[in-house]
Amino acid sequence: MDTKQRIRDFLAENFLFSAHGFDLADDDSLLENGVVDSTGVLELIQFLEGDLGVPVADDDVVPGNFDSVDKIAAFIQQKRHGADCAVKS
Repeated sequence: MDTKQRIRDFLAENFLFSAHGFDLADDDSLLENGVVDSTGVLELIQFLEGDLGVPVADDDVVPGNFDSVDKIAAFIQQKRHGADCAVKS
């Protein structure tokens, strides 16, 4: 299973309580669409660190890294390649 699909599955199961996915594009804002709130971002970070083994530093916790499936996947990709990926927003 690819990274984006794992993210989508996690969001669907934990925030939309659906085993059937959701109708958002990968670039749609999770915050603006009410899928994830500030508490949800913490749950998402636990998923990234625990399930995917991606370390998340305090400086990384910005909307630019967690606001869409695309942004989360890019964040993971950057972290896996050792880049400093804190986006200022």
